[in-house]
Amino acid sequence: MSAGRGPRECAWALARLLRRLEADAARRGLATRRVQTVPGDRTDTYRSVLLHLSGAGAEAFAASWTGTLCWQAPSPYRADTGRKNWYVIARPCPVDAPATAFAEADVDVVACRTGGPGGQHRNKASTAVRAIHRPSGIVVVVDSERQFSLNRRIALQLLRQRIEHGDEVARRAVTTARWHIHDEIVRGNPVRVERPEPPGRDVPPQRAGRRRTAGRVRSAD
Repeated sequence: MSAGRGPRECAWALARLLRRLEADAARRGLATRRVQTVPGDRTDTYRSVLLHLSGAGAEAFAASWTGTLCWQAPSPYRADTGRKNWYVIARPCPVDAPATAFAEADVDVVACRTGGPGGQHRNKASTAVRAIHRPSGIVVVVDSERQFSLNRRIALQLLRQRIEHGDEVARRAVTTARWHIHDEIVRGNPVRVERPEPPGRDVPPQRAGRRRTAGRVRSAD
C-alpha cells in the first residue's frame, strides 16, 4: 500500500485504510503482518506499508483491496481545503525473490576437449570441464588448467558465483518493482471508498444501554 507522491493527507489516509483492511481481514479469519512500514512526516501516518496476508481465501481478499483506494474525510491538517477524497494505491507484490540453492549433486560435470593456444595437450587428455547446473540451466566451460580436477573446481566456483549474481539481480528487480507501485496511483475511479465510522459505532455492546444512578451502575432494561 502506498500514498505515492500525494500530500500528507494521503499518508494519513493510508494509516486509516490499513487499519480498516486489517479489521476486515480479522473478521474473515485471516492473519496480517506488517512486513515493512515507511512512516509519514506526521504521527500515525504511513507513506507505504508492505503487508503479508495468510489464511484460507487470502488471495481473493487481497484482490478485493487491490487498486486505487479512497479515504473520504476532511483534511485533519488544512481546515481551509474543501477536498475530502484522499487516494492510495494497493498492489500485490512479492516480498523477496527466492534464493537458488546450490548443491554439487545438481551439477553435471563432463570432460571435454577445447582448442586454442596450448590446447593440443588438453585435446589429447580431455582435461577441459563442461559443468551444467540442472535447476537453473547455467553452463560453464573451463579449460584454463591442464588438470581435470582443477578445471572442475574452477567450474563449480563459477557456477556458484553466477547463481549468486542471478539471485542478487532478481532481488533488485523485486525491490524495483515494489518502488514502481508508488508511481501507479491514480486519483479517481477507486475500487473502494472507505469513511470514518459514525460516532458511537465503536462503543462496546456490553456498555450500551447502561446508565449510572445514585453512584452505582444499573441496567436500563
